[in-house]
Amino acid sequence: MKIEEAILYCLAIQNRGMRTEQIAEMINRQQLHIRKDGKPVTSKQVYAVICRYPEPTNEREQNQACLYFAERGGGRRSQMFVKTEGRIMLVI
Repeated sequence: MKIEEAILYCLAIQNRGMRTEQIAEMINRQQLHIRKDGKPVTSKQVYAVICRYPEPTNEREQNQACLYFAERGGGRRSQMFVKTEGRIMLVI
């Protein structure tokens, strides 16, 4: 599965905010995403993926956030993650 899907899975299963280290550890332990070079997923990699998704700028955007990934060929992206208090939260 793609790393974005693995991150989403981890946050949904835990149903709480998680630190990037915790997310990377869970992805590696459950082998949810295998890198092309065979190395384990790092917390820096998880953080980089999460930073690709912009933070909502207002309450309306937060309320309209939906869960879908960028379409192939450069489609729209939705806010899925919120970075707060050192934790990554899933926006539903």
